[in-house]
Amino acid sequence: MRSAFKAKPPRYPTNWNDFPAGEHIRHAVNAVCSDYAERIFGYHFAKLGSLSADINLDTSPIRHHINHVPFSDLASERPHHNETKEGFPNHNASGISLGGDKREPKISRENTVVGQSHCLPFAENSIDGFLLANELDFAQDPHEILREVDRVITQNGYVIISGFNPLSLAGIAKFLPVKRGNILHDARFFTSYRIKDWLQLLGFEIVEQRQVMFSTLFFQQKWKGAVKLQDYLASYLPWCSAVYVILAKKRVIPMTAIKPKRNLKPRFSAVGASVRTSTMNRTLR
Repeated sequence: MRSAFKAKPPRYPTNWNDFPAGEHIRHAVNAVCSDYAERIFGYHFAKLGSLSADINLDTSPIRHHINHVPFSDLASERPHHNETKEGFPNHNASGISLGGDKREPKISRENTVVGQSHCLPFAENSIDGFLLANELDFAQDPHEILREVDRVITQNGYVIISGFNPLSLAGIAKFLPVKRGNILHDARFFTSYRIKDWLQLLGFEIVEQRQVMFSTLFFQQKWKGAVKLQDYLASYLPWCSAVYVILAKKRVIPMTAIKPKRNLKPRFSAVGASVRTSTMNRTLR
């Protein structure tokens, strides 16, 4: 298997606004992750990375959510979603109108842990669910992160992973001289097949996968007919979506002792064998 380790770590995004179409990407990923999170039950849910921390999972049955972020100032000094760094009003967290729903992820010091995703400060078998929103796309060694997730997740726990699809217009635009300073050029763009292969090697079962966002991601969507085109491509060309979201479940096969059969009859009698041997010796003499 080809190693996924990268000698030079890619630039890491601070939030979804680092992407040209970041608000649209966040809204699409948030919709799928919210649906997946409704199926996960337990006590603790961890969001790995700054992008995951911006995903709103209020519909999740798990009430204790932990934001594991690499920046110490993410919880206290970052600008509000409705304001830019200059203080002017901006779009809401999803980037489009939500019909009056102004709920946004609440990131505070009480539920925020600062650290690296490849070295989680959690005990083994302690987290019931994980969210990795494009976290592997900006990881120096995604294998280390997945091994840490496998160590910490509980038996039958769930993990949600979103990523950029290289078999898309965005994957092609990554290698073109389009907005060279954009952080999307640093994204790893792993295929969903490769991510699923890594998960299966760690004992995860792929439950479901969805394809979202059919665009280059390097430009904001301004065309009014983009929604209809998105639905058409999702139905007939799902493999070329710019973003995919995977739901996987940890499977642990219990070890059961093999019970011996009842009333076993010995197939070999030591006494009978010795008698037959002595009889044959007397006959030969």
